[in-house]
Amino acid sequence: MQTYEYIKQPKLEAVVYKDEYNRRLRVDEFRGNAGLLWEYIKRQTGSNLYEKVIIKSKWDQSLFFLERGFILEGGVKGYFDGDRVLFLSNFLTNERRNSSYWRDEDVILQTVQALESHEVPCSKPISVATEEHVSQLADLYREVFKLYPVPLHNPEYVKQSMESGTIFVYIEENGRIISAASAEVSSTWKNAELTDCATRTSHRKGGYMKHLIRKLEAELQERNIYCAYTIARALSFGMNAVFQQLGYRYGGRLANNCIIFDKMEDMNIWQKDLSEV
Repeated sequence: MQTYEYIKQPKLEAVVYKDEYNRRLRVDEFRGNAGLLWEYIKRQTGSNLYEKVIIKSKWDQSLFFLERGFILEGGVKGYFDGDRVLFLSNFLTNERRNSSYWRDEDVILQTVQALESHEVPCSKPISVATEEHVSQLADLYREVFKLYPVPLHNPEYVKQSMESGTIFVYIEENGRIISAASAEVSSTWKNAELTDCATRTSHRKGGYMKHLIRKLEAELQERNIYCAYTIARALSFGMNAVFQQLGYRYGGRLANNCIIFDKMEDMNIWQKDLSEV
C-alpha cells in the first residue's frame, strides 16, 4: 500500500508518504516543531512496516535529525522553490543499510562522468501523451519493468498521474509507443522529477531517451519550472550516462531506496537548473 498522510496540528504541518510496498516512510515536506515530527516517526516505525525513513529537509531543519542518527545521502539545488533539499535517511535494519553493489556503482559513476557528450539525431517525432495513451503507456512499462516502485503497469494509475499534473512524453513506431518518460511536477515547490524512463528492448539502440528528456525540459521551461532532477538506478550505466551527457550533476546516492527492475536498488540523484540552459 502507498498512501499520503497530511499532518496538520498545533506546531507541526507535514506531508508524509507511507510506502509499505518499498518498506519506507518518507517525509516530503514539513514545517514547525521537528521534535513533534520525530515523535510521530517513532510511533509509525514501531509497527515494523518500514525499514527506512527519508526526510526531505531544508538546511535549517537538518541539524535536529543529524543529531539523532540520520545521515545525509544527497540533495537537489532549488528543490523548495529555489532552496536546496537535503535527503536525510535513517535505516532501521542492517540489511537495508548495507548495499551489495556500492563499489560497482562507484565504478559506473566514475566511468559515466568521464564520458563526452554525444547525441544521435532523432528521426521520430516526440509527443506529449494524453489520456488516450494510458493503456499503451502501461503496456510499455509492463514489458520493461518486472518490478517498479509505483503501479505504472495499471492504466488507471497512469491516468491519475496525468490528472495530478505529471507530463508524459513518448515516441511511437507503427502506432505503438516504443519509448516514454515523464516529469512529476510540484506546482507548490516549482520542481519536477524526471522519471518513468522506459524503452522497449527491441528499440534500445535508438538513443531515444535523451530526446525525450530534452522534450520534457522544454515543457517544464514553458511552465516556468527550472529545478529538474531524477533518481536513477545506480546500476544502470545507460540511464546515468543519459543524464550526465545532458548536463545533469550528480547529487548523491540513496542506499536501498526502492524496489525497481528486479530487486531493491540504490538510486543516484542527478540535478539540473533549467534556467541556465
